[in-house]
Amino acid sequence: MKNVKILHLPLLFVFVHASVALADFAPYFYDNGPYSHNGNLALFSLSEDTAVGTLIYCLNGTDPEGQEVRYGLSFDPGSKEYFTVDPISGNITLVEKLDREKQDSIDVLVSITDGKSKVVERVTIFVMDANDEKPEFENMPAFIDVVETTDSGSSIYKVEAVDRDTGSGGSVTFYLQNPQSTVFAIDRYSGVLRIKPGETLDYEKTKTHFVTVIAKDGGGNFNGKEQFLSSSATLTINVIDAQDTPPSFTGTPYFGYVYEISVPGSEIFTVVAKDGDVGNPNPVHYSFDDGDDGVFSINKTSGCITLTTLPIYLKREIFNIKVRASEVSPEGTLMDYGVTTVVIRVVDLNNNPPTFYGENGPQNMFELTMYEHPPEGEILRSLKITVNDSDQGANAKFNLRLIGPGRMLRVVPQTVLNEAQVTILVEDSAAMDYEKHHFLTYKLLAVEIDTPERFSATADIVIHLLDTNDNAPKFSSDYYIARIPENSPGGSNVVSVTAADPDSGPWGEVKYSIYGSGADLFLIQSESGIIYTQPWASLDAEVRSKYNFYVKAEDAEGKYSLAEVFVTVLDLNDHPPAFNDNFLEKTMVIGAPVKIEAIDDDAEIPNNVIEYAIMKAEPDNNIFDINADTGEIMLKSYIKSMAIIQNITKQRDCTWSLVVQARDRGQPSFSTTAVVKIDITEAIKSRFFSYFLGLRKRPGAVFGICLTIVTFAISLTIFISTLIYWNSVKKSRVQSQGKIRKIIRRPVP
Repeated sequence: MKNVKILHLPLLFVFVHASVALADFAPYFYDNGPYSHNGNLALFSLSEDTAVGTLIYCLNGTDPEGQEVRYGLSFDPGSKEYFTVDPISGNITLVEKLDREKQDSIDVLVSITDGKSKVVERVTIFVMDANDEKPEFENMPAFIDVVETTDSGSSIYKVEAVDRDTGSGGSVTFYLQNPQSTVFAIDRYSGVLRIKPGETLDYEKTKTHFVTVIAKDGGGNFNGKEQFLSSSATLTINVIDAQDTPPSFTGTPYFGYVYEISVPGSEIFTVVAKDGDVGNPNPVHYSFDDGDDGVFSINKTSGCITLTTLPIYLKREIFNIKVRASEVSPEGTLMDYGVTTVVIRVVDLNNNPPTFYGENGPQNMFELTMYEHPPEGEILRSLKITVNDSDQGANAKFNLRLIGPGRMLRVVPQTVLNEAQVTILVEDSAAMDYEKHHFLTYKLLAVEIDTPERFSATADIVIHLLDTNDNAPKFSSDYYIARIPENSPGGSNVVSVTAADPDSGPWGEVKYSIYGSGADLFLIQSESGIIYTQPWASLDAEVRSKYNFYVKAEDAEGKYSLAEVFVTVLDLNDHPPAFNDNFLEKTMVIGAPVKIEAIDDDAEIPNNVIEYAIMKAEPDNNIFDINADTGEIMLKSYIKSMAIIQNITKQRDCTWSLVVQARDRGQPSFSTTAVVKIDITEAIKSRFFSYFLGLRKRPGAVFGICLTIVTFAISLTIFISTLIYWNSVKKSRVQSQGKIRKIIRRPVP
């Protein structure tokens, strides 16, 4: 038995040990409650406006043995898979768009496994509403019929709309677009549409109303912001006509006429009335109320008014007849009615047109001869014109008009009744110009005003204008520019001026003359306007190159105009260049130029532009250059010292003789030459020394300098001697005064 126990103890240990090693507890999720974002998704809710791709939750669990866990997520077969899960982290991501109105909850199978055991739980995710749905009308747009007599405040329609959102986003209120401009109002909560209190429908004014209704939700959160959504629809309201409007006359006011040739039965006028209820009109019955005096009758169905007697029996000139138009019901009774007034006038027959008369009877042509530019307001008294219309009253009233070029003349009176004397007045004197119009033709027109026939008459008025001297000669230009070469012989043509005077006869003949400070050398032919030089005149551009003076054009009566003439004397190349002296002496320091200058007395370029050139140089011709424009003479650039010059010339004497030419650029070109003697010295010597060196050849200048020096020395000696003398005198006076003072102060013994 001891052996048995000994044998069983190890077996029991091994079993127990094996039982402990083989025990495996399943992993499990943490249950963190409905408001947590990690755990097992229990009671988790999600807003439908959550964006796809959002990390919405994290599965979180553990294994009792501490094994690493993996997470899973699946859906029932056939269900839409809205989420995916990362098996390691447990992060759940939204991969499909949510729509609470289509699916408000989603069943999901979540799992956790440690590789050996797997736990699966079914959870429900609730989709929460967001304000993403607009209200939708259920009975709009719509068409309704409303009788125009419907009372104000009456309900005529109930608008219905629903919003599939929940909460405030699912509540709907109603509004009208432009509520101030409509006769309707809507209850914002019930959607009942009514006629506004105090408003009525009127078929005759508006047959159809278009009412736009807006349905708006109560707002709600969407994508983190407060959002209000609305929809609109149109309600078409057709107004049904009711028999509530009396007949009305069209085409008023009414006027009719009885003429002298009218006979009983003549149609005078026809009135027209229509039932005001145009949607369902009734027939109209016509009758007289008052004012017909028994001499007129009216057709009860057509409204035609006719004369029942001869015009000679009419006792009044004007009849104001009251005509009634009554609405006839289907039963034949007279209902509502309207009244209007027909004015019938008894008038003379318009059978006479206006007629113009001269001194000898009817006339349609009037002629007049007069001078141009008469005073404004002057009456053309030579025209004796009368106009007459033999009819009576309005048939004899007509207007007068004057038709012609411009507004030179005016006719009075402009309105005539029966007969008038016609007066023609001058209105625009300046326009009555003989030079523009030798004669003027107008038409005098008389046209009736208030007659259907509009009879008219015309008469021609022809005015022959006589010329006056009303124009001064006028030059073709305000100024003339002329050019003439200098040295032109006397009597040469300078320029021709032209002036014209549009007046006729002697008034149009022009005489020319010239005057002014610049006119002394010129003459003008008085008839042709040709300006030429005086026979003795000699023009020299070097003396004076510009002249200006005035030319005068004058007619026979002294009317004139002026123009200015500008004459330019053209320079000729008639002066050659000239040096101050044909023999010039210059001293040149090496490195510095010497300048010569010639002058050309011509007045203008290129005649006075000078070019310089070295024609000859001795003893050597190749050591000098000259500036052709300025006349500066300089050594060639490679000559820097006297030694180079002496090496070139093989002489110690540095004196040169140059022949320099000055030539102008005129055509033909003139030139002159001068001999220039140049002494060359070293550049290190002062200019002062160079100056005295040049005096060797100028004894007169040397004498003047010496005389100046001697005079200055003598003057200086005299000045110093005078100063010494006066100083000695002053000292002697001081000593004498001192001795006298000593003598006076000596005491008496």
